[in-house]
Formats: sequence, C-alpha cells, structure tokens
Amino acid sequence: MKIGVLGTGMVGSTLGTKLVELGHDVMMGARAKGNEKAAAWVKAAGAGASQGTFEDAARFGEIVFDCTAGSASLEALKLAGPDNLKGKILIDIANPLDFSKGMPPTLTVSNTDSLAEQIQRAFPDTRVVKTLNTMNHRIMVNPSLVPGEHDVFISGNDQAAKTRAAEILKSFGWKSVIDLGDITTARGREQLLPIWVRLMGLYGTPNFNFKIVQ
Repeated sequence: MKIGVLGTGMVGSTLGTKLVELGHDVMMGARAKGNEKAAAWVKAAGAGASQGTFEDAARFGEIVFDCTAGSASLEALKLAGPDNLKGKILIDIANPLDFSKGMPPTLTVSNTDSLAEQIQRAFPDTRVVKTLNTMNHRIMVNPSLVPGEHDVFISGNDQAAKTRAAEILKSFGWKSVIDLGDITTARGREQLLPIWVRLMGLYGTPNFNFKIVQ
C-alpha cells in the first residue's frame, strides 16, 4: 500500500520505518522538498521510502498519517491540500501541546473540542481517525516494549475507516484496540497527555502505557 507520512520528527520517522518494514511504500512529507531529516530517513529506511512535500505525500498516500506537532497540524494539512486528502483515511496521531511556557505543556484545545475534531471540521471529506496519541513513539510500533497486555484507543466517525486503521495497528502488534466511538471521543484521549507527561517524569522513562481493567 502507498502511505503518506506528514512530519519528519521522531514519530514520523518511527512510524515510517515500521511501515516500510511491513512492505508498504512510504513517502515522508515536509514543508519543503529536500528536507534534511526526510532525506536522512529515506537513506536509512531504504527501498520503499521516499520524500517530498506535505502536498506530495498526501497525494501519494492511499492512507495518510498526521505525525506533525499538534500546534502545526492544521497548517500542515492545509499545505497538504484538501483535494489530496478527499475521501482518504487520515490517521491523526498529533497532540495539541503548548510548550510556550515550558514544561509541563498545556493543551491548546480541551473540554468542548479537540484537535481531531478541528481537523475533521476543516476537512469534512476526509475520514479522520484518532489513535496512537497516548504513548511513546517506540511503543506505537512495538507494543511488546511494555510487558503484558495494554491498550490502544481509536476514535472516528467512519466505521470502515476505523476498521482499516485497526488492521494497521494489529500489524504493528497491537492486540487490544478499544473503539471509543465518534471523533468527539478524541477529547478525553488528548486530555490524557498532561498525566502522561507527569507519569514519564515520575517513572523516568516513556516506556509505559494504559491498560483498562474491568
């Protein structure tokens, strides 16, 4: 499958590498052609990896991953182009974190809205699925880094899109995918980030995750 990855940071690089390893053709998108981080990733990831602009990657991908910083996601997606995202599944991993006042970060949107909802409103013809935003990037593609069973959450308005996204998650090794419901359920997920940051500080490692026990 052809997959576009928007973002050249740790999340985009880790996900892109895993997707290439799984046999997908992956194009990493950045603001400008020739991005140094994207070029380094292509060299490291090898066959199946390519780079371009946000627009190039969105046009290329049958499925697109938003791995940009949450504060820049809407702008990046606008550069990607609504026509290039129309009808496609957009897997949104970004978190609306504001680091302008240092650590710990605050949320740019919460309570009555979420970044995922803002993206869905801005791109009504795109099938937005929120997932993988409640864990470290290494755990996203290798859940076995955390011993035992633990959970990944998924939210979105399009059931078929969520089913397809869940298949990708399972190819990463996820066994427990909890469908929380429509895109509004992304609010609670994004609001987990403040406690996630505190837990990382408490434990001194990002290698942990949430498990729902009934």
